[in-house]
Amino acid sequence: MPNMARYGDPSLPTLVLLHGFLGTKADWLPLMPALSQHFYCICLDLPGHGDNQAEGSTEARLDFDFCVESIMARLDSLNPSPDKFHLYGYSLGGRIALHLAKAYPQRLLSLNLESCHPGLADPQEKTARTKNDTQWAERLLHLASKDFLNLWYQQPVFADMTAAKRKALIEQRSAILDQHPKQLLKEVFLATSLARQASMWDVPSQLACECHFFAGSQDTKFHALAQEWQLHAPILVHNISGAGHNIHQAAPEALITKIVKLLG
Repeated sequence: MPNMARYGDPSLPTLVLLHGFLGTKADWLPLMPALSQHFYCICLDLPGHGDNQAEGSTEARLDFDFCVESIMARLDSLNPSPDKFHLYGYSLGGRIALHLAKAYPQRLLSLNLESCHPGLADPQEKTARTKNDTQWAERLLHLASKDFLNLWYQQPVFADMTAAKRKALIEQRSAILDQHPKQLLKEVFLATSLARQASMWDVPSQLACECHFFAGSQDTKFHALAQEWQLHAPILVHNISGAGHNIHQAAPEALITKIVKLLG
């Protein structure tokens, strides 16, 4: 199966969308009928996710640079290949988007981040995150998919999700997880851990294009992080009502309206 999906007219401005950890390119499907009226939308599976299982080997370093080069190689293989594009990333996808923006600033029309962390500065926080992510990686590899996901979506950052939405998401994600061995996903998860991420706080200051940060009104952690980041870098923070960490799932209409207004 292809690890990339395209929607809309190629003559429209290109919008590249990167999903979060455990997601796939299909996460963006509910937004496509509206967004594809304004943009040529390209949705990619990150390495180890969805249909992107061929990339990587035991020799490869499945880190941020690997993910960035994977994305750029696929974009440049297209006919037509987008010279410049709007880039949108959620959570892990946002952190990868920051690395892409740093490596290829000349390719961006805008950088758009949803619930995305620019990096940990405190060594103790990094140590704690390393320990935490190592535990999650072992759970991913050894627990049944549903058991792992039940634990994963109990984390405080997902507290805004209703029981019904959580159950539906677990059913959907477990079906996808069970399609492939989890070793590659585990390696990507550890290699792109927040603990291993270099500081990306200054990336917006290095860009000639606008940088937008979308924060859910119910996501107190990332809303506070966005406000702090805004004090140090030229990012434009947009508060999306009725949403927590996963804005595009909780409030797609409000997000679409905002994206079209800002980038259209």
